[in-house]
Amino acid sequence: MADRLDDPMRHDPMDYDRTTPIAQRYAFDAAVEDERWDPSRDGGDLPEPPPRRRGTGPWRWFVRGLGAGIVLLVVAIGWLAVTAPLSKSLKPPTPPSITLTADDGTPIARRGAIIGAPVDAAKLPKHVTEAFVAIEDRRFYSHWGIDPRGIARAAWTNLGAGGVRQGGSTITQQLAKNAFLDSDRTAARKIREVMISFWLEAWLSKDEILSRYLSNVYFGDNCYGLTAAAQHYFGRTPANLNPGQAAMLAGLVKAPSRLAPTSNLAGARKREMVVVGAMVDAGFLTKAEGDAVQPQRVRSDSTAGQLPNGTYFADWVLPEARDQSGEIRTEATVETTLDRGLQGTAERVVRRAGLRQAQVALVAMRRDGRVVAMVGGKDYAKSPFNRATQARRQPGSTFKLFVYLAAMRAGMTPNSLVDDSPVDIAGWKPKNDDGRYLGKIPLRRAFARSSNVAAARLTQEVGVRAVIKAARDLGISTPIPNEATIGLGTAEVSLLELTAAYAGVANASYPVQPRGLEHVADKSWYQSLSGHAATLPPTIHDEMLDLLGASIRGTGRQASLSVDSYGKTGTTQDNRDAWFIGFAGDLVVGVWVGNDDNSPNPGLHGGGIPAQVWRNFMVSALDLAPVVKAQPVEAVDPEATMAPDGDENGDQIMPDIPDMSAMEGTVRGLGLEMKMGRDGSISINPSNDRGPPPPRDAPPPREPRRSEDGPPEGF
Repeated sequence: MADRLDDPMRHDPMDYDRTTPIAQRYAFDAAVEDERWDPSRDGGDLPEPPPRRRGTGPWRWFVRGLGAGIVLLVVAIGWLAVTAPLSKSLKPPTPPSITLTADDGTPIARRGAIIGAPVDAAKLPKHVTEAFVAIEDRRFYSHWGIDPRGIARAAWTNLGAGGVRQGGSTITQQLAKNAFLDSDRTAARKIREVMISFWLEAWLSKDEILSRYLSNVYFGDNCYGLTAAAQHYFGRTPANLNPGQAAMLAGLVKAPSRLAPTSNLAGARKREMVVVGAMVDAGFLTKAEGDAVQPQRVRSDSTAGQLPNGTYFADWVLPEARDQSGEIRTEATVETTLDRGLQGTAERVVRRAGLRQAQVALVAMRRDGRVVAMVGGKDYAKSPFNRATQARRQPGSTFKLFVYLAAMRAGMTPNSLVDDSPVDIAGWKPKNDDGRYLGKIPLRRAFARSSNVAAARLTQEVGVRAVIKAARDLGISTPIPNEATIGLGTAEVSLLELTAAYAGVANASYPVQPRGLEHVADKSWYQSLSGHAATLPPTIHDEMLDLLGASIRGTGRQASLSVDSYGKTGTTQDNRDAWFIGFAGDLVVGVWVGNDDNSPNPGLHGGGIPAQVWRNFMVSALDLAPVVKAQPVEAVDPEATMAPDGDENGDQIMPDIPDMSAMEGTVRGLGLEMKMGRDGSISINPSNDRGPPPPRDAPPPREPRRSEDGPPEGF
């Protein structure tokens, strides 16, 4: 009882049930509040309190729902503040462009979007902003982010057309989608779009929303923002656009790639007239003003001066350029190692190679790995696949570089003998391409004639692991099977990687890392510890140069230069791939020719077209005099070519040449008269003395024997 008296609010009148009589409520309250109440007067007991009300009234659910809504609103605002900050609507939807320059600073390629400077809708001419509002969102200034009437109209139109023909998105929704969301068409994304639209409308003015929309919207031709589009198509600033130009740009937003006037002027003009009609309907233009708008013309040079967006070298170097630039906020310029003159030379010699249906790839680099020219195919527009960096093909005899390097490391020399005779290695019986076997010959001669059986024997003698280690040391990273056949080039490699391996020999330091950027980022501590370069011992380096020089005089004689040159040919089975990789001066160049489908190329071999392309590039790149070809002494095979007859060391044995200065006189024959002076000078003139006729029974003159790689012998 005392508890009841001490807590009069315990029985608040608001807690009574609606069915409790009013008299009973007030009788109880009066008894409690009367300080003169005497318990003995009323039997010592208070009246029984009326029954309490149950909390099931509709108004209480309303209060609870309102509270939950407030909590959810606070959570949503916090979520949008984190996931959709207003500052994000100022950023372009794609990264700005990276401009790549050659080593002389000349721009060679651009990647990424062209982003225009932001615009202020409040400062633009009315006909510019009205063109976009008329065609994209006529009730932009009256709705709160979404337009129910526009949605209903679009739904009705689409229903009648049997598909999506019209959208109901407002300019605010388009800004929300472009700035904050992806292109997913799920219901969850649409709900987020609506919420972000409300968020933008709550915090930004209409002019601010329109300004951000016009600054980021896509107009085709890789242009983002009204400033970039106005300059690109008309050579004007947004403030100087006339009504027709503004209408054409507003019309591009619907389908920018398809309607870009540089490629579809008729479609862009047709869409321009649609926008003008919408401006008249909305009251932004009078009918007379609309009729006065003419179809617009774009700049005739809108594509002139643009940098190419696709070249093999640019495609290869771009990922590294982006990594080096970090997060790109404005247009960046990255200097590459490309030499424009050498790139032009590479493209020219490839065009003149007479390849027919075959493809070609060429890589030229300095000895330290700086790539100065790259051709990944005959035509980038038809096939951007880079055969210099992306293709993996069998290298043929160019892989023998690693076999002979392993042999030199094992203590052999170019004068060491190897058995050039048929061999059987666990059932594998390699054969020389010309079917000839010379017995014991020096390694120099075996390398020059590209003997397959000699390479197989050397691989067996030094061990497959030693050959693989030599390849890995020089930078070959592709899988190499642990079997003896690798000595003939059965493991697939890329032209870029194989050329870099030859650069390691040329530089006497390995591995050489091919690179396309002029400025290399600092290595991490791990790369510094694990990626240090090694040096070829001087003796082994000289021995490898000896072998590669002999190869130029053997299977690679079509690549001969007037200066010291070194290289190796390679031809795979059925003439599917043909290679020549070599170096001279400060350039290391690799050439590959073959079909993309790996089909045979009858008559193709490394000592033919690839060697000729290599030689033509080098002659121009190094500014060399044309080469006077030496006389071949014996018939040669394209791949298993036999070097000129030599002594036991493989050195060529030249016939004794008399001292021409001690001879003087005249020699006549074959209709020519050759005079030799005391100083050794020789003059040749036609001769009227054709000599006596041959006997009637004399055999016919013998045709000179031709080599598969060179001119007829004696020619």
